[in-house]
Amino acid sequence: MSMSAHQRIVGLASDRGVHQAFGWLHLHERQMRRWQMEFLGIAAPPFGEAERAKWFCARFEEIGLIGARVDAEGNAVAELQAEGAGVDTPVVLLSAHLDTVFPAGTECSPREDGVNILGPGACDNGAGLTALLGLASALRKAEIAPACTILFAANVGEEGEGDLRGMRHLFRAEPYAGRIRSAIALEGSGVAVVVDRALGSRRLRVTITGPGGHSWANAGRANPILALASALVEVGRLRLPSRPRTTLNCGVIGGGTSVNSIPELATADLDLRSVSGMELDRVELAVLGTLERVVEAENRKHREAELRLQVQRIGNRTAGGLTAGSALYSSLRAVDRHLGIETEARIGSTDANLPLSLGVEALAIGAGGTGWGIHTMQEGYDPTGRELALRRALLLVLDACALAAEKDLALLR
Repeated sequence: MSMSAHQRIVGLASDRGVHQAFGWLHLHERQMRRWQMEFLGIAAPPFGEAERAKWFCARFEEIGLIGARVDAEGNAVAELQAEGAGVDTPVVLLSAHLDTVFPAGTECSPREDGVNILGPGACDNGAGLTALLGLASALRKAEIAPACTILFAANVGEEGEGDLRGMRHLFRAEPYAGRIRSAIALEGSGVAVVVDRALGSRRLRVTITGPGGHSWANAGRANPILALASALVEVGRLRLPSRPRTTLNCGVIGGGTSVNSIPELATADLDLRSVSGMELDRVELAVLGTLERVVEAENRKHREAELRLQVQRIGNRTAGGLTAGSALYSSLRAVDRHLGIETEARIGSTDANLPLSLGVEALAIGAGGTGWGIHTMQEGYDPTGRELALRRALLLVLDACALAAEKDLALLR
C-alpha cells in the first residue's frame, strides 16, 4: 500500500540528507546573491541568451552535476542522476528561463540598494535562475541521490516571441523525449505562489504592404500605415467575453521610412490570451476576418488592389491546467501543509504550458523573496525570505522523483 502525500513529505523532511540540504540553503544566501548579481550583468534578450547559457553551464560543472552542456536549442542543461541511471531512467525537470523581455542593447548591469537587487530581469527571472543554482548546490553538497534523474535546465525562449522554444526542444528531442515524467518551473518571486493553470495565447504579426511612393507626387496611393491603423481600430472594437476571460492587445507597431513617403509596409504584433482554447480560436478567426474586411475596403477605394495582407502566427501557447487530484499537485499541497504555507494558486503563461499541453504534469512556483516593476527598467527584487521557497521546491522535486520512480516500477511489474 503506497503512502499518502503527507506521509511521504514528512518522511522526506526528516531525512538527514534533506536536513543537510536545508542547512546549505540557510548558510549560503551570500553565495546565491553573488551568482545573481553576476549573471544579471550578462544580457539575455530574446534569441540572444547564448552568453548567459554558457555561464550557467560553467556553474553546473562547478557544482558537480553530470553532463553539463548547452544543447542544440541553446538551453544550459545538466543532470543529478539517480543511482544506476541509464538511458531509460525517468526524469523530473527542474527549470528556470534564461531570457528577459528586454531587447539587445539594453543596459542590464544590476545594482544594489541595501538588500534590494535592482535592474532588468532582477526578479523575472533572476529569482528563478538563482534558485536553480541554489537547489542544485544544496542537493550535491548533501550528497542526495534522487529516486530518478533530475534534469536541471536554464532554458531559452520563455518570453515574447521565444514561444517556449527551449521547452519544446527538451520534450521533443533526444535524450529526454518521452522520459520527462513531471516538470517544475522556477518563476519569479513569491513563497506561496503556484501557477497550476496554463493561460493560452496566440501571437500574430500583421503585415500590410503596398507600392509606396512620394507623399506629394504619388498622393492618393493606398497607404499601408493608414490601412493598418483603420484595421486596428476595428480589431479593438471586437467584443471579448469576460467569462471565459479573454484579452487582446497590440504591443508593437511599425513601418515607414520618412515623413514625406507613402510607406511600402506597416506591421503590428497582436497578443490574444484566454483561459479557453476554443475562445482563442474564435477570437483569432474574428481578428483575421476583420483585417481582411478592412484591407478589402481600402482596396476598393483605388483603381487597383494595391494593398496586400499577410498574417503570421508567431506564438502559440495552449491553455490547460493541472487537476487538483494529480500526483504533482497533491505533492505540492502536502509540502505546503508541512511548511505552513497557504497555497496561492494562479493562472499564468509560463514554461509549464508546454508540458501540460503534452499531458505531462507540470506547474510553476515562485522562488521566494519579493519582486516589483516586472518587465520594466525599474524592476527590483528583495530576496528576504527566499529560503522557505527553496525548501518548498527541494521537497517537491524529490517527491516528484519518488513518484516517477514508483510509477515506472509499477509499469514493469
